[in-house]
Amino acid sequence: MAVLASGVGSNLQALLDDPTVGPWVSLAVSDRASALALARARAKGVPAEFVDPGPHDRDSYGLALLDLFARHRIDCVALAGFMRVLSPDVVRAFEGRMLNVHPSLLPAFPGAHAVRDALAWGVKVSGVTVHLVDEEVDHGPIVLQEAVPVLPGDDEQSLHDRIHEAEHRLYPAAVRLLVEGRLKVDGRVVHVLGEEPP
Repeated sequence: MAVLASGVGSNLQALLDDPTVGPWVSLAVSDRASALALARARAKGVPAEFVDPGPHDRDSYGLALLDLFARHRIDCVALAGFMRVLSPDVVRAFEGRMLNVHPSLLPAFPGAHAVRDALAWGVKVSGVTVHLVDEEVDHGPIVLQEAVPVLPGDDEQSLHDRIHEAEHRLYPAAVRLLVEGRLKVDGRVVHVLGEEPP
């Protein structure tokens, strides 16, 4: 599994620390050379690569990622705060084998500012969604969700902190289901084999 992250890498750390998922993580990739995520991976002995977006458009960046994935024999991909829209080539190559974690209850509040948007809307409940990646942003079939209440006096940071706690539980659980081959997709509905009828 390759994990793609642009920033601090707390979700990458949650995956690395999971006894089932951790051994699967064989590559970390970032579009930022200074991303703490790369240091987290290296500290666990996982190869970590910076793929510079500067010389690329979206399609050629996708080809650079696919080349890297091929060299590392990557079977599946987890997006963990990767703030770049992947090319259709990458999405198609890993159809049904690429997950993303998003800080809202999709389809509400897609995009890069989900927590801020939820607060601005005045919602009473936000949360976390793990979904399979398709060619639209924050759109693919939903694997797992967990609600996180919005508390009186919450600001973007306090709500994001609680959402992160939920992400760090939910994302490893979803990735375990993926690597164990327990996800069956029927249109937009994802069934978990062994827990629900297939």
